Amino acid sequence: MNIKRLILEGENVSLDFKKTISKADKIAKTLVAFANNKGGKLLIGVADDGSIKGVKSEEEEKYMISKAAHQYCKPALEPRFEEYLVDEKLVLVAEIPKSDLKPHYALDENGKWWVYFRVQDKTVLASKILIEVLKRDSAEEGTLIQYSEQEKLLLNYLNSHGRITLKEFSKLTRSAYKKAQKVIVNLILSGIILPHITEKEEYYILANLEADYKRL
Repeated sequence: MNIKRLILEGENVSLDFKKTISKADKIAKTLVAFANNKGGKLLIGVADDGSIKGVKSEEEEKYMISKAAHQYCKPALEPRFEEYLVDEKLVLVAEIPKSDLKPHYALDENGKWWVYFRVQDKTVLASKILIEVLKRDSAEEGTLIQYSEQEKLLLNYLNSHGRITLKEFSKLTRSAYKKAQKVIVNLILSGIILPHITEKEEYYILANLEADYKRL
C-alpha cells in the first residue's frame, strides 16, 4: 500500500484521517459509517490536512479502536490493522470492511444507539429511510416494482425537477410519510433512484442523473 499516494487522494467516502484517537464513542461513528457503506480505511497519525504526524504508541491506538469496534458498535466490528513507516514516522491503518450485517449502530456518550453512514468525506446520521434500505439490502430481498400512480408521479417529478425530498413527495401524492417512505425505499433498492445526504437535508435523484451531479 502506498500511503503517500493514498493521503494525496484526501479524505473521501472510504478514507478518513485521524491524528490520534481520543474517544472510543467518537471513532465508533466513523467505524459504523464505513461498515454501513462500502467499507473504508482510517489512517491514524495523519492530520486533516494530510500532513504525517505519526503515532506515539500504536498499541494504545489499536486498543482504542478495538474497544470502539467491540463495545461501542452493534453488531461488533473487527478492524484489520497494518503499520507503515513513512518519512520515519509510524502511520497506523485500520481497515473496516463492508458489512453484511447492516445496519450497524454506534453508542453515543448518552447511552443511545444511532446508525451512521459515510457520505463523501463526512460521517452523517442515517435517516429512517436509509436505515430501512440498509436492513433490506442486508437481508438480500428482491424488490419487485409495480408502477402505481405514486411511482409514476415521483419519476415524472424527478424528470422535471431533478430532485425531491420525502416531504415534497408526501405532499405531491397526498399520502402519509410512512406510505411515501415505503415507495422511496423500494425505488432505492431497485436502483432507480439514489439518496443524497447533506448535513441539512436528504433528497433523492434519478440514478441516471448521478454522473451529472458528480460533475457539478
